[in-house]
Amino acid sequence: MEAKFFRFLKLIGVGFKARSESQGRELFMKLGYSHEVQFTAPPAVRVFCFKPNIICCTGIDKDRVHQFAGAVRSCKPPEVYKGKGILYIDEVIKLKPGKKQKK
Repeated sequence: MEAKFFRFLKLIGVGFKARSESQGRELFMKLGYSHEVQFTAPPAVRVFCFKPNIICCTGIDKDRVHQFAGAVRSCKPPEVYKGKGILYIDEVIKLKPGKKQKK
């Protein structure tokens, strides 16, 4: 299968890790839950992990690649206070300020 479309995801957080198995068919992620989160890729999509915190979704169908990447991201979307979660590699999160102390 010749991959034409790519979507890179980055895991940011303490202990967040990802691994792929079955020749890019299954994705396992540790996201701070009591269990591992498992995703099975659709037929036209492959998943690879270059590092434990970088996920690459590739395929020949742009819609399916982006839909699968969105499904993976929805598992732990980035939060606006600390910036932890799963985000696209070119995405910038604008952090909100926390509570301010009164004096």
